[in-house]
Amino acid sequence: MTETQLEALLYENRHFTPAEEFSSQANVQSSDIYTEASDDRLGFWAKQSERLTWFKPWTQVLDWKPPFAQWFVDGKLNAAYNCVDRHLNSWRRNKAAIIFEGEGGDSRVLTYQDLYREVSKFANVLKSLGIKKGDRVTIYLPMIPEAAIAMLACARLGAPHSVIFGGFSAESLKDRILDAQAKVLITADGSFRKGNIVPLKANADNALQGVDCIEHVVVVNRTGHKVTMLEGRDVWYHDAMQKAAMACPVETMDAEDILFILYTSGTTGKPKGVVHTTGGYMVGVTTTHDWVFDLKEDDVYWCTADVGWITGHSYIVYGPLANGATILMYEGTPDYPAKDRYWEIIEKYSVTILYTAPTAIRTFMKWGTSYPEGRNISSLRLLGTVGEPINPEAWMWYHKHIGGERCPIVDTWWQTETGMIMMTPLPGVTKTKPGSCTIPFPGINVEVVDQSGNSVPKGSGGFLVIREPWPAMLRTVYNDPDRYIKTYWNNFEENYFTGDGAKWDDDGYFWLLGRVDDVINVSGHRIGTAEVESALVDYPLVAEAACIGKDHAVKGQAVVCFVTVKEGIEVIDGFVDELKGHVSSKIGSIARPDDIYLTAELPKTRSGKIMRRLLRDIAEGRALGDVSTLADAAVLDFLKRKYGDES
Repeated sequence: MTETQLEALLYENRHFTPAEEFSSQANVQSSDIYTEASDDRLGFWAKQSERLTWFKPWTQVLDWKPPFAQWFVDGKLNAAYNCVDRHLNSWRRNKAAIIFEGEGGDSRVLTYQDLYREVSKFANVLKSLGIKKGDRVTIYLPMIPEAAIAMLACARLGAPHSVIFGGFSAESLKDRILDAQAKVLITADGSFRKGNIVPLKANADNALQGVDCIEHVVVVNRTGHKVTMLEGRDVWYHDAMQKAAMACPVETMDAEDILFILYTSGTTGKPKGVVHTTGGYMVGVTTTHDWVFDLKEDDVYWCTADVGWITGHSYIVYGPLANGATILMYEGTPDYPAKDRYWEIIEKYSVTILYTAPTAIRTFMKWGTSYPEGRNISSLRLLGTVGEPINPEAWMWYHKHIGGERCPIVDTWWQTETGMIMMTPLPGVTKTKPGSCTIPFPGINVEVVDQSGNSVPKGSGGFLVIREPWPAMLRTVYNDPDRYIKTYWNNFEENYFTGDGAKWDDDGYFWLLGRVDDVINVSGHRIGTAEVESALVDYPLVAEAACIGKDHAVKGQAVVCFVTVKEGIEVIDGFVDELKGHVSSKIGSIARPDDIYLTAELPKTRSGKIMRRLLRDIAEGRALGDVSTLADAAVLDFLKRKYGDES
C-alpha cells in the first residue's frame, strides 16, 4: 500500500433487492441500460437530449479538449422555456408546479400557468432595471416561490444568476457579488427561522457598502418588518410586479451559454464560482431526476434542500420543473414549531418522494420514532439521500421508520461541480446496500484509483475520479480558468479529481469515505472519517458522530470523536470505553479513538453539514476559523468550555 492510499476497513453485508411491485412500473426496468450507455456513451447522451425542446438542433454531442468540454455543440434552447412554457401546450398548464408551505403554516400553490405568468412578469421587471443577456444577477432569498421565479426569470433573459444561501453573512454575500460583478440583487425584507426573523435586507445593505456594481436591489416583502429602502436603488418586488407586462419572449441561448454561477462554500480565500452552462446541464438533470426518482405525473416531490445549494438548483428547480413535476418548497426547519414538522407536511400534502440529507435523518433518529409514528406518512413511495455519506444504521432507520420497509432508497453521490447525480441506485433495477451509493449512473465513468491514477483492486480504497466528461459538468471557475485546472485536473491526468476518498467492494459497489482532507493518518494508516463515524452510529445508543484527526507525537494523528446520544438515554460510567471497544470490534484496533467527547449537539451549517474543521480547532486548542455559516453558536460555546482546555 502506498502512503497515500486509503484503507477500506468497514464492511456491510446487508442488501435489498427491488420489489417486483415497484420494478414492474419503474421508469427503468432493465439493467440493459448500463450496457447500452457503456457501448455508445455519446449516443446514449444524444438520445437523452431529446427530453428537451431545442430551438435549433445541436450538430455535435461533445467537443472535448481536456479539461474543457462543450456539449451539444451549436444547439440553441432556453432553460426557462423548458421548465415552464412548453408545459402550457398540454394539460400540465393547470397542474401544480410549486406547492409552498411557509414556516408559520401559510401556503400557496402555483400551477404551471401561474408560474409562466410570474416568471414572465419578473423577467420584464429585470429588463426594466437594465438586465440583458449576459448580465449577472445575485439572488439572496429564503425558501419561497419567488426564489425559483427569480432564477427562471434570469434564465428567460439569458442573465446568469448567482444564488447565495440565505444563511450566509453580509461579508460572504459581498465577496460573491463582487466576484460576479452582479448588476442587480434580489433579496427579501427578512426570512422566518424558528419564529424569529433573519434580517436579509439589513445583511444585504451591509454587504453593499463599498460595492459599486449593484445598480438596483429588488426586495420581496416576506416578513413585513420595517426595512430601510434606498431611493433610486431599492424597489419593492410587489410594486414592480404590478406594473410589469405578462408576456416576455425567451432569449435564445447557445447550449454553452452560462446558465448560473454557484459559489462553493469554502471558508478561506476567494470564493470559487462554479460555472454551469445550459444544454448539457439541462440534459443531465432532467435524465437523472426522471430515472433516479422514478417520477410519475401524480407524484408530489419534496427535496428538502435550499435553493442556495446545487441540490436546490438541480433537483428543486431545473430538473423537476423541466420534467413537469409537482414540487414542494418548505421555508422552515424540521423542528419548528414541533419535531414532527416534516411528517406533518408529508401527511398534509400526501408527499410521495422525499429527498433529504443524512444529517437530517440522524437528527430524526436522535429524536426517536414517536414523531413519524404520530403522522400518516404512508403516501411515501420512494426515499432519497444527498449531501454526504449515510451511515448504514441511519439508512436502516430511514428504511424502517420512514419508508415502512417498502420504499426504495436512492443514496445519491454528486457535487456542486458535477451538476447532476453521478452515482445512485436506479430504484427499479439496483440491489441496494445500506451506506453505499451503489454504482455510477448510466453513461458515467467513475473509478477508485491510487496516487498514480491506476485503478485499485476491488475491496480496496483510494481516490475517487471521473474518467470521462459528462453533460452537466462544470465548465470552469468564473473568470479563473487556471484555478479550474489546478483544483480539479492537476492530480490525475485528464481525469476529474473529486476530492473524495472511496472504496469499492467485491460487487463493484462504491462507498464514500469522506473528503481526502478529512482523512486521519494513524501510524501510516489512512482512515476515512466516514468509516469511524459509521461504526459509532452502529452502536444502538448513538445518534450522530463526527470524527477528526488530532496531532499525536507518536502516531502522527490520533482519532478524536464527538458523539451525540439518542434522546432519553442516560449515559453511565464506562460508556466511552464501551464505544471505543465497539469501534475496535467493527473496524479494527487501528481506528480505536483516543478520545470521545459527548455533546448534545454538533456544530453544523444551516444546510446541515457538520463543521469538522471547527471540531479540529477545538481539539487542537486553536483559535476558531470562520463561523459565519454556523447554525447555532451556542453549540460551539459549549464545546469550547467543556473540551477546549483539555487539548
